[in-house]
Amino acid sequence: MIKKGTFVEIETLVLDCPDRSPAIPEDTKKTQLKMWVRGFVNSDCEIGDEVEVTTAIDRTIKGKVVEVEPGYSHDFGRYISELAYIGKQAKEILKD
Repeated sequence: MIKKGTFVEIETLVLDCPDRSPAIPEDTKKTQLKMWVRGFVNSDCEIGDEVEVTTAIDRTIKGKVVEVEPGYSHDFGRYISELAYIGKQAKEILKD
């Protein structure tokens, strides 16, 4: 059980496929437009339940719970050796 006040991530359907703009690519038209929001759940719940959350800026949004206490998993990709000296090289170029 996920207790009221726990930080969660919810998923909300923004636009279903038939409601998407005709001006977007065909493969995009075949995909629902979804939104993921993080906030504090307003009631006890389980993963997959429809709930309301209150966000950090005090907005209340409804959606399906998809993750409890989500972390951050983004990065800037693999190491690129050319970028290791680019700052020093740029300073040299600008100094001239």
